[in-house]
Amino acid sequence: MIDLRDVGVNVSRETSQRLDDYLQLLKKWNQSINLVGPTTLENASVRHFKDSAQLLDLAHLPIRRWVDMGSGAGFPGLVVAIILAQISPDTEVEMIESDMRKATFLRNVLRVTGITARVFSQRIETLDSRQADVLSARALAPLPQLLDFASKHLSSNGYALFQKGQTWEKEVADAERRWHFAFTPHKSKTDANAVILEIGDLAHV
Repeated sequence: MIDLRDVGVNVSRETSQRLDDYLQLLKKWNQSINLVGPTTLENASVRHFKDSAQLLDLAHLPIRRWVDMGSGAGFPGLVVAIILAQISPDTEVEMIESDMRKATFLRNVLRVTGITARVFSQRIETLDSRQADVLSARALAPLPQLLDFASKHLSSNGYALFQKGQTWEKEVADAERRWHFAFTPHKSKTDANAVILEIGDLAHV
């Protein structure tokens, strides 16, 4: 069972089982579809599951709609959906993934785990505004481009949780040339060189 307590998230045994079922599907599908780097599967509980779950410790409940962009293999969006099904069942979770094979994988995990969430298999920039209360992304694009997406898909009072590596300060400086925004960097609990950028009050320069 995947234990998330060290990243500030307590889940039921049923939720832990769903996450474990997800991990087993990931290992199976990764043999034929490049969902994640094969070497990261050896420590997937930390590299992918705990890394994703830590966002829930920063989220401000209640949340009407959480939208994950570029979900790929489901990190963080699918992990978030599975956990929110327990702690905030009224929250709508949506994942945007343009790769049809990866979108099929996401839908398969939802079916097997019995979780309700939407998967949009189209490009982020072509999708109608999702009016998200929370917008997340992991290893998707540089911050200036993420803020372009956020300006379209965030609700007026929404905020973003973007997972960034050790170059995050440069990305913030680059983004500030085009955008005004408030941000708080939260240290990652799974990677000493990474942060989660909590971003709000977004406006064009």
